[in-house]
Amino acid sequence: MKNIATLIAIVLFSSFGFAQSGPKIEFKAKDNTIDYGTISKKKDNGVRSFEFTNTGDAPLIITNVLSTCGCTVPTKPEAPIMPGKTGKIDIKYNMAPGPIRKTITVESNALNYDGGRVALKIKGEVIAD
Repeated sequence: MKNIATLIAIVLFSSFGFAQSGPKIEFKAKDNTIDYGTISKKKDNGVRSFEFTNTGDAPLIITNVLSTCGCTVPTKPEAPIMPGKTGKIDIKYNMAPGPIRKTITVESNALNYDGGRVALKIKGEVIAD
């Protein structure tokens, strides 16, 4: 009986080691995607925001935000995002007529994504007026 109690105690304590402590990033956009829909070049400035929350227990630091092309310009928060607080990454698309299919890569110290890297996507279509 003592061996079973010891085994249970070891399993319980070792399972605590798997709970990650640190910063975590959760985006509000469904599937980390913003759908611009069909938009007019003359009536839309092309700016959208990916809002997120640090759901971890340590400051979240966004170290870099990379775009797949120069047609999409991201802006990241400069200050760390404290646990429980929200932040945003602004994206400005250049509004070239045609389909929008772009990926933005966020690099951070978040533990809930492999290497702290998460892909964000924008999609839609720009029509010329």
